[in-house]
Amino acid sequence: QVQLVESGGGLVQAGGSLRLSCAASGRTFSSYTMGWFRQAPGKEREFVAAISWSGADLYYADSVKGRFTISRDNAKMTVYLQMNSLKPEDTAIYYCAATLKVIIAAPKEYKYWGQGTQVTVSS
Repeated sequence: QVQLVESGGGLVQAGGSLRLSCAASGRTFSSYTMGWFRQAPGKEREFVAAISWSGADLYYADSVKGRFTISRDNAKMTVYLQMNSLKPEDTAIYYCAATLKVIIAAPKEYKYWGQGTQVTVSS
């Protein structure tokens, strides 16, 4: 069992930066592939980034590649999403999620989800 709590969302101007954090509880955090997803109003939840249990493998959606960086600290049981050069189209609720599968982008493959944190980018 893993509980996830996101933080760090907020309102930022286009071109700005935010750093999201996802704090986990549960003894087996380091075994999980962790992912970030987002959902904008009226749209389906979409994959943003994922990181393997060791941190060695990273995977990004094309829409965020080069702007967002996913990382994790297994000792702190936390995964991060550094978001730079933010655009209005990045506005969404951002969720972190955990899966025991190898690095993967499909939301249905993730077993545990946080409650989400709102990111709003103004133009």
